Amino acid sequence: MCRASGKLLTFALAYMKILEEEDMESKAKGAIDALKAHLALNVHDVQKSLEFYRKLLGIEPSKVRTGYAKFDVQNPPLNLTLNEVAFAGRGALSHLGIQVASTDDVLAMRDKWVESGLITRDEMQTNCCYATQDKTWVQDPDGNEWEVFVVLQDNLPETAPCECGVKMTETNTEVEPAATIAPGCCAPAPVGIEG
Repeated sequence: MCRASGKLLTFALAYMKILEEEDMESKAKGAIDALKAHLALNVHDVQKSLEFYRKLLGIEPSKVRTGYAKFDVQNPPLNLTLNEVAFAGRGALSHLGIQVASTDDVLAMRDKWVESGLITRDEMQTNCCYATQDKTWVQDPDGNEWEVFVVLQDNLPETAPCECGVKMTETNTEVEPAATIAPGCCAPAPVGIEG
């Protein structure tokens, strides 16, 4: 083995030992090794919601029982369950989202949703939640809004106007356009799935 390779190997082994010690130290301090977030949604009809969430996530559920379904999402890591419960209205949930790295990722996700039959709405270069964002929205059968978004510029001043819903455009032209002005910040105009 040449001298440079030997030094590189020694460095790599020393670095791995440091990482291992840091990992052991953080575990000793009580750090929690979280696997993924869990989100349990109440839905009116699990079967109807299964159709939507298969399209939204692009995967099959890992478990389906009477009144219950679970999606074990790998990217982003999420344990999503659907629980069939009788309830009125939408409840206190504002909306749900998946933050991605680029506008290209937003558009790629939107294209997947459109190809699977979901109705999407785009909001590009919009100021929402004190950040300039590109995003697209869909709505599940129970009215829960989902967005995929990228933050282009963050921490805008409080004087920056909220444009949520104002710059929204229909991406599926075969359906009637919904209202384009949302009732408040981070509350998109209604969208849905083709029925």
